Amino acid sequence: MSTRSPPRLLELALQSLLKHEALAIAALEELPAELFPPLFMAAYKGRCSETLKAVVQAWPYACLPLGPLMKEQPPKWETFQAVLSGLDMLLVREVRPTRWKLQRLDLRKYANLNFWSEWSGTGESWYSFLEQETALPVNKQKPDGCGTGAKQSLVPVQVMVDLSLKQDEPDELLISLIDMVKQKKGLLHLCCNKMEIIAVPMQNIKATLKIVELDSVQFLEIFCTWNLPVLGSFALHVSQMINLRRLCLSHIYLPSSTYSEEEEHYVNQFASQFLTLCYLQELFLDSVSFLRGCLSKVLGCLSSPLQTLSLINCVLLESDLIHLSQCPNTTQLKNLALNDISLTYMSPEPLRLLLEQTSSTLQDLDLDKCGITDSQLTAILPSLTCCSKLTTFTFCGNFISMDVLQNLMIHTIKLDQLLHVLYPIPLESYDSIGHTFNMERLVHLHNKLKKMLCDLGKSDVVWFSSNPCPYCGDTVFYDPEPLQCSCYMPD
Repeated sequence: MSTRSPPRLLELALQSLLKHEALAIAALEELPAELFPPLFMAAYKGRCSETLKAVVQAWPYACLPLGPLMKEQPPKWETFQAVLSGLDMLLVREVRPTRWKLQRLDLRKYANLNFWSEWSGTGESWYSFLEQETALPVNKQKPDGCGTGAKQSLVPVQVMVDLSLKQDEPDELLISLIDMVKQKKGLLHLCCNKMEIIAVPMQNIKATLKIVELDSVQFLEIFCTWNLPVLGSFALHVSQMINLRRLCLSHIYLPSSTYSEEEEHYVNQFASQFLTLCYLQELFLDSVSFLRGCLSKVLGCLSSPLQTLSLINCVLLESDLIHLSQCPNTTQLKNLALNDISLTYMSPEPLRLLLEQTSSTLQDLDLDKCGITDSQLTAILPSLTCCSKLTTFTFCGNFISMDVLQNLMIHTIKLDQLLHVLYPIPLESYDSIGHTFNMERLVHLHNKLKKMLCDLGKSDVVWFSSNPCPYCGDTVFYDPEPLQCSCYMPD
């Protein structure tokens, strides 16, 4: 027989208080600050709209982290409207009691995740939240009084959101916020830490971009099949994102492999915006066709060293690699990905030099599907073995023999932090034509590598091989038997 813990005294008191909303609202003036969070939770879950409006207005802390509560229990529309109504009533007041300190309504679902758990008896995060409160920028007030009777002049309130702009049904929450920001004319700022734009035409998001405080954006991801003129137009908005730390850009295409004068103008327009991004640390460019011969324009406008650079499915010239290896803002990389970029017919020298330049910082190296040959891997091996902080090295989809794989293992075994290596199926595993591989050969070669690891005292290091499945095309991992592919699963 299961037993249920009896309600705590606080829960009983709140239940009683919320049965009489007028009484609950009247009690806010004298209610201790530490009782506001449990009262808000009870009113939110009980859909007590009038109490919610009053609690929002009288919130005694700088931040109200509503997002995690919405994640745990998605609100009814009228419940969320009650919160917005309370915020609206707060904003229209010409003066506010000093005790009313709300500066930020945080609607991000993954910010302050554990805040409300303290009030449900399942966490200990309240004290850490109070420390964050002291770190929030507090608008200074003139010393014209103190206590609950003192007044403070109006200051803007921030609404923090993470935006995902997609080509689907309108986001009612976002529409309500935009309308409210327009009405309040400077008293309400819509701030966005993370912005994601997915398969949406530029004209559909212009109104939103005008409303959002773009200097609040720190993480921007764009997954759109835009052309260069559209990217050039969007670049003007990027220049306002002065606190941007991560930029992901994918599928920007050119109608031809050569640049017109107009297209070159758009490339320069986009690249020049990097001059304003002094805090940019991570740059991801996927299937961006304008990089061919122009990587120097992008990297040359960087204002600070990058920690992460990822170039995927981009066409590069050898001159681009040379500039990459010589750029002062790529010498402190922690993560480098050159994925699905053809290097077969290029000199390995630029890559060798880049690894040498980043040897003291590089932790994650991805050279998948670059067409790297035995001679090229052998050429970069001395620089690779100097990367003392390297933890992961993946280079699937390259043309490497068993002898070179063994040489790689011997030379990288001294890298104490290297724990994961994902390598291509050795050339010896394939048939004479090179189209299909022999599973028995692969198992034999894989076991040989694992034995070498054990003999070298590195049995904890994980080495996997990978190859597209010959039946479905999906990537298959081998250890040494095939993993994660239904084609190899018994019926």
